[in-house]
Amino acid sequence: MKKYIVETYYTCTFKTVHTLDNLDDTELSKIDKRTDGNVEVIDVKLNNRKTKKVGGKKEDKSINNKIDKVLPENITNQIKNVQDNQKSKSFNLKNKNNSRFKMPDRRKGYIQKAQIGDHKVYLHTGEYDDGKIGEIFIDTNKEGELVKAMMNNFAIAISLGLQYGVPLEEYVDAFIDTKFEPSGNVIGNDRILSASSILDYVFRELAISYLGKEELAHTPSIASSKSLETDNGDDKFLKIVKNITSKGFVRSNYEEKLVDLSDVRINLKTKN
Repeated sequence: MKKYIVETYYTCTFKTVHTLDNLDDTELSKIDKRTDGNVEVIDVKLNNRKTKKVGGKKEDKSINNKIDKVLPENITNQIKNVQDNQKSKSFNLKNKNNSRFKMPDRRKGYIQKAQIGDHKVYLHTGEYDDGKIGEIFIDTNKEGELVKAMMNNFAIAISLGLQYGVPLEEYVDAFIDTKFEPSGNVIGNDRILSASSILDYVFRELAISYLGKEELAHTPSIASSKSLETDNGDDKFLKIVKNITSKGFVRSNYEEKLVDLSDVRINLKTKN
């Protein structure tokens, strides 16, 4: 036997559209009693929710009956449909937002050391099996414990966002060209010569390595323009190497970076 009653109150906004032959007071006074109008539900919002025990107070069913009689059947049906749609949308959105794609236990990635002004910065990345970035770590020197802790927790927050599906492009757009010290010339990175802050450098590097945003680089790319999407034996070998090589480390230039490795494979075959 049920013990509790839950009463939920909604506020519904809808409109009705009627067509009239004559526009006068007589027609307008009868318009609320007509049921031939087109009804469009605009919004349904949760207003209040009350709970009580069964048998504590008798329900006044006459009020609900009056409401049902005042509202045409097509309006009540549309209100129910809107409520069902809102529930399904909120359920799907909740499930979608709660989907986290955790990193594999053994993962690819790379470490980039650079110097911004007098400060050394170490950028660590972690990748999924398909080469998509899923985590970053930022280490610095000549910084106090507070700054190091802030940078460490900032990197964790970015990593969690990436694992929950936030596109890397969103972070790049947000943090590129941010300005604070240390800033200045960059030493140790072949594509970035200067940065306005550590965050500007980090996300400029990630954008170049993982998104191919060459417009953010200060030096031209040496990447080959040839495509890897062919079916011969050499390209199959490159695809195998691609699966075990960090996408960020080679900046997606697999063929250009691995041409010497391909020659080694060919020479070994000829010697056998």
